[in-house]
Amino acid sequence: MTSRAGTPAQSSDLIDVEQLVHLYWTGHPDVADPEQKVVFGTSGHRGSSLNTAFNDDHIAAITQAIVEYRAEQGTTGPLFIGADTHALSAPAQTTALEVLVANGVRVLVDEFDGYTPTPAVSHAIIRYNRTAAEDDQADGIVVTPSHNPPSDGGFKYNPPHGGPADSDATNRIADRANEIIAGGLKDVRRAEPSAVETYDFRTHYVDDLASIIDMQAIKDSGIRIGADPLGGASVSYWQAIADAYGLDLTVVNPEVDPAWGFMTLDWDEKIRMDPSSPSAMASVVARAGDYDLLTGNDADADRHGIVTPDAGLMNPNHYLAVAIQYLFTHRPQWSESAKVGKTLVSSSMIDRVAESIGRELVEVPVGFKWFVRGLIDGSVAFGGEESAGASFLRFDGTAWTTDKDGILLALLASEIRAVTGKSPSELYRELTERFGDPAYARVDAPASKAQKAALGRLDGDAVSATELAGEAITAKLSKAPGNGAAIGGVKVVSESAWFAARPSGTEDVYKIYAESFKGADHLAEVQAEAKRIVDTALGS
Repeated sequence: MTSRAGTPAQSSDLIDVEQLVHLYWTGHPDVADPEQKVVFGTSGHRGSSLNTAFNDDHIAAITQAIVEYRAEQGTTGPLFIGADTHALSAPAQTTALEVLVANGVRVLVDEFDGYTPTPAVSHAIIRYNRTAAEDDQADGIVVTPSHNPPSDGGFKYNPPHGGPADSDATNRIADRANEIIAGGLKDVRRAEPSAVETYDFRTHYVDDLASIIDMQAIKDSGIRIGADPLGGASVSYWQAIADAYGLDLTVVNPEVDPAWGFMTLDWDEKIRMDPSSPSAMASVVARAGDYDLLTGNDADADRHGIVTPDAGLMNPNHYLAVAIQYLFTHRPQWSESAKVGKTLVSSSMIDRVAESIGRELVEVPVGFKWFVRGLIDGSVAFGGEESAGASFLRFDGTAWTTDKDGILLALLASEIRAVTGKSPSELYRELTERFGDPAYARVDAPASKAQKAALGRLDGDAVSATELAGEAITAKLSKAPGNGAAIGGVKVVSESAWFAARPSGTEDVYKIYAESFKGADHLAEVQAEAKRIVDTALGS
């Protein structure tokens, strides 16, 4: 059967938005069912009202738990809240506002009653707290499931540092929320949010871009830029950026449709707004020749996709390596001791680039929360994930956002093109000429819930293998080298290759990330041996 990946969505692929929203208000979860509990992953609680995993009860309980948590932490300043374009985001924001107002929280919503990208919320928190008193620190909530399918909703908390909450916070919030639901929501306070303060997220964010991106260089170069919001929250931001800085920038698709009927299907034939996916970005890539640079963002604009005329959609790892190389050689005000941050499943090309520019590499587990402290204090100038999420410091070395910023990374690609005269993909080819051309891939392997739990606890010492695809194993890691935190799996390294295995948080599979600087055939050997090594360690 021929895959429909990369082809336009058909009517049979679309959600019934009316039914989805109806079930949000009428469904009631049973928290005795693990599938209906509040569970915070690396980016908050996600689920769908179609399977009673994201409903008014969930959001009311989570918001009440956040109110209690922020009070315990002494957070008494305003709370910034923003929502993306998913169908469940608006009703979830309404629920949250009712609870926040009833609890006396000073809450700020978008001035234009519009959509708010995740990075704009993080930017607002940091901007406020930069001059606020210690007893008046702000925090925030972002209502988004990021790039997840249209049927999903998402809800995440950003404490005063502006980035994703850490596991201690999210575990406490989730546990309390489930307790509240089990208690029949009697601990939830609600009121009509009749008078809520507003905040101009967009203007503050757009006007401040000149402090972190060379907007003048982009304008002076005259490059033709296309920006596709993929129906997400960045839609009005891109036009505002073009207007504010006089750029030759076209919003190639300004349509917002909660069913996302204009999308091409992702690799699994689902609608998913992933700007790093060739299948999801097929319609964008088809227009690569129309612009000097074309970019995409996901629904909450915390991820980026970079499309160039000479290479099409760039692999996220490739672009991160180029961005690091460029930034650390074009930001003279950054501290000479500022480090490069990457997740441990990102390409080793980044390791080679960091070494070549004389910068220390900080390798952390999956999750952007691990970069927050470094971005706040300036000790980490760039933090990036292999899944096309990153942020970096302003020209003066101070924090911009402590959450992923897809708009920022897309604009950086334009700055790179304007300043160097070369596309990011051309610059990546130059890196491969210096350091080699790695082959990188991620595959999934079946695993039971028990096996996934065992993998999450696996110690590197449990791996008995001594070779990986013909090379001696040089490291077996269960903790990240950069901060000693558990990686929730294992990473095995040889001289020219590595693999990492981690359990999926949503499916009965484990993920194998692998890379080889010896080419695609060697990568295939690494992947095959990785599965054997992990299965042996799990006793299967």
